[in-house]
Amino acid sequence: MIVRHEPWSPQVIATLISILVLITIVAGGFGEAYVPSKMIIGTDPAATARNVLQSQSFFRLGFVGYIIEALCDATLTALLYLLLKPAGRELALIGVLFRIVATVAFASSESFYLAALSVLRGASYLKFSPDQLNSLALVSFKFSVIGGIVPTLFYGAGWMVFGFLVYVSGYLPKWLGVLMAFAGACFVVGNFVLVIAPAYSSQLFILPMMIGMLALAAWLLVRGVDAEGWRESNARSVA
Repeated sequence: MIVRHEPWSPQVIATLISILVLITIVAGGFGEAYVPSKMIIGTDPAATARNVLQSQSFFRLGFVGYIIEALCDATLTALLYLLLKPAGRELALIGVLFRIVATVAFASSESFYLAALSVLRGASYLKFSPDQLNSLALVSFKFSVIGGIVPTLFYGAGWMVFGFLVYVSGYLPKWLGVLMAFAGACFVVGNFVLVIAPAYSSQLFILPMMIGMLALAAWLLVRGVDAEGWRESNARSVA
């Protein structure tokens, strides 16, 4: 009798997804929120420059946090595809496309964050006064934030697609799919509001995403996937 080895069983995939989601939340929160909040003073270039130059290791550690988040996101994209392709291969590919665009574009915008340090350290080819260098660095920081708007839209759209696939999958709870899709929609709406009516933008648009990611990680880690349902759906998809 031939026993088929299944290294990428749905339970293994689910466990890896839950672990990577938790790492993403911690690393992203540290690199994209905590460190910049300690470093950057949005209306004071001199104070921002002083914070960064006095704590360069901490500043670089924040960028490392983002790199870890980006690596986890890229891996999560592949794992989410493996988990959800039985529910709809074509839609899963669209979700992958949205997330790839988001990850690559966001990496480009985050480059402005690290570039600010080179500006502040006064490379020989920068023929500006110290005050001008401080202002250029702050502009670079702001570019990194502005450049993240479009990638975040794609990220939210991808989350909506995967939320729909969770809802129709049959091997994951429908409420989880609704929550994920709602979280993605909040991301999309929040970024449109930031562009169209910035006075009404709010961090509350991010809250559903945090709840959705934690709910996904908790469910996959504790309850996992209906393995038989996943295999039946995968067999139908292949057929």
